[in-house]
Amino acid sequence: MNAKPQPTASLADAAYEQIRQRILDNVWPPGHRALEQEVALALGMSRTPVHEALVRLHAERLIDLVPRHGMLVLPVSPNDMREIYEVLTALECMAAELLARKKPTDDMLAPLSKATDDMEIALERNDLDAWAHADETFHMALVELAGNQLLADGVMKHWDRAHRARMFSLRLRPKPVNSTREHRALVARLREGDAEGASRENRAHRERASRELLAIFDQFKLAQM
Repeated sequence: MNAKPQPTASLADAAYEQIRQRILDNVWPPGHRALEQEVALALGMSRTPVHEALVRLHAERLIDLVPRHGMLVLPVSPNDMREIYEVLTALECMAAELLARKKPTDDMLAPLSKATDDMEIALERNDLDAWAHADETFHMALVELAGNQLLADGVMKHWDRAHRARMFSLRLRPKPVNSTREHRALVARLREGDAEGASRENRAHRERASRELLAIFDQFKLAQM
């Protein structure tokens, strides 16, 4: 029996995920150019779902679409990074406030505590990739636990570009020993139901991380990542 062909929508989703992952993993780094047909051949797909995926990635500002020249993977400049962190900080602080107002139990906060424990273990093993994964798990869980889908959508709109810059700079920055302590302080404020304190802890954490990341641009004379 012949398999039914996949709907175009599901193929477009698959193309989107594959292209996005190659960009995030720097398989296709900033400045990488490819014609639509070349992308389709690389993914083993037709041009229609690839085109739909590229339009979506263009809307998310991961790529630019150049007429007759296909896609261009966009870099992240210092100003881009500053603006992204300002938006993420504001949205995450609101998420922290919303979650604190729920007076969360230890069970509800368990994903945050586990992610923080995983960060600590990763640092002990000097496994920066595992640390970065656990750190992002923490921040995603914070947003999800807030229970506001529009807020979560706003975070995700900027998440990929921030992720790519953070992974690029991961081994250029000082060892991230402060994050675990700051995460635990945030969880403590959440457990107490202290909305103002939770927002304050998160803002201090994100602003410090932003300063460290922006310092990488200056230290290594980078115009983009």
